[in-house]
Amino acid sequence: MTVDRPLLGIMLMLGFCVIAPVGDAVAKILGQTVPIGQLVLIRFAVQAVLLTPLVWMTGRAWRTTPRITTLTFVRTVLHILGIGTMVTALKYLPLADAIAIAFVMPFMMLILGKCALKEEVGARRIIACGVGFLGTLLIVQPSFAEVGWPALLPVAVAFNFALFMLVTRQIAKETDPIGLQAVSGVMAVVIMLPVLLLFQLSEVAQLQLIQVSGFEWTLLLSIGVLGTVAHLLMTWSLRYAPSATLAPMQYLEIPFATVLGFIVFGDLPNPVAAVGIAVTIVAGLYVILRERAIARVDLAQGNKTQPAG
Repeated sequence: MTVDRPLLGIMLMLGFCVIAPVGDAVAKILGQTVPIGQLVLIRFAVQAVLLTPLVWMTGRAWRTTPRITTLTFVRTVLHILGIGTMVTALKYLPLADAIAIAFVMPFMMLILGKCALKEEVGARRIIACGVGFLGTLLIVQPSFAEVGWPALLPVAVAFNFALFMLVTRQIAKETDPIGLQAVSGVMAVVIMLPVLLLFQLSEVAQLQLIQVSGFEWTLLLSIGVLGTVAHLLMTWSLRYAPSATLAPMQYLEIPFATVLGFIVFGDLPNPVAAVGIAVTIVAGLYVILRERAIARVDLAQGNKTQPAG
């Protein structure tokens, strides 16, 4: 079993928060021309192709039990649904808005972690999550009346990803992260390919397989690479820190997405949104400083209990 190292977990999650919005931006571009089912299938196929040989070459053994296999299957299904729902939302919403609305997720994860996993959640972390959530509300621009039903999709993504994170936390310390991602990639392809082939005779456009251009193939492959790296970082982070500790860190994904949305799509936040971004950054940095202070206290107490000489 791996010992918790909160600061390392936070840094790994920070890497995830930087890379994930880049993948979302590419998905937003592709979602306008490539069916969502095909996009998600290729994303997982790339993950399987990248990581399966790596598992074999490094001699990583995938030791599993019925419990681990079941949870890995559940995690994979949640991952498929989460990515598919987010890509659908990005077809209708600006990048920063979609991610901001989805950021009821850390609050959901905090509550689920406390209720389902009995994780210790201190008052200061709850306050930090609450402050970050208030910042999120300031960032959300379009109202439900303006956007319509797609505005609800990021909320579904939030609940899905909260469950995904909790399932990952259950198996992260008992599995190798690279092996877990490789198995998940293979599982996703095995699940999705028959479904998409079955729907080729239907009229459901987003579950069709179409011929794509060379540039679209480049973007599709990049989604697979970015998604694989991002979720490896996320899985590693959960090996070293509880989900309740990492929850407020997720808010840092919003300012990264806002900057990326401006660079790629020309979406510039208004002053109210800028205040919200600042609030989320402060909340995330507070968690880092808080964990560092706790780590120093624990280290000092540990040194005091060491025998002399």
